[in-house]
Amino acid sequence: MISRIKRFFDENLKLTPDDSVASSVCKVQLASAALLFELLKTDSHIDERETVAVQEALARTLGLDEQALTEIIELAETESHQSVSLYEFTSLINSEYDYAQKLTLIENMWRVAFADHVLDKYEENMIRKTADLIYVSHSDFIRSKLIVRDQLAITQKSS
Repeated sequence: MISRIKRFFDENLKLTPDDSVASSVCKVQLASAALLFELLKTDSHIDERETVAVQEALARTLGLDEQALTEIIELAETESHQSVSLYEFTSLINSEYDYAQKLTLIENMWRVAFADHVLDKYEENMIRKTADLIYVSHSDFIRSKLIVRDQLAITQKSS
């Protein structure tokens, strides 16, 4: 089982010297998208608002057209269902993202977690674990949570 998972990771996500720039970017985008899908699964209830938040975060952050967005979402769902640990995704994020990109990922995770207006303890735990694994400071973890929470509160009041 472990060898099969490692082989899958090596074939689909691991960056190699032979990868083109486009292929490397795609693998990192896929890892980011898969982390968002992992977050969807944490509270045992996937709300449509959370799914929309994932799509919006990916569209905004990755700048993909609708066809590419649909494709990466399908691939990310598959990756997410086949993964065993966050490490598979966070190791790729660590090797390719700068700190600002890591913060954007954490903010996107908060957007997904807050999308259904209920912050589940398992969602918060997963975001905290991800932030730790990608070396986002605790103060930035908290700051990003408060920023996203406050943005959503303002949006809800104006609706």
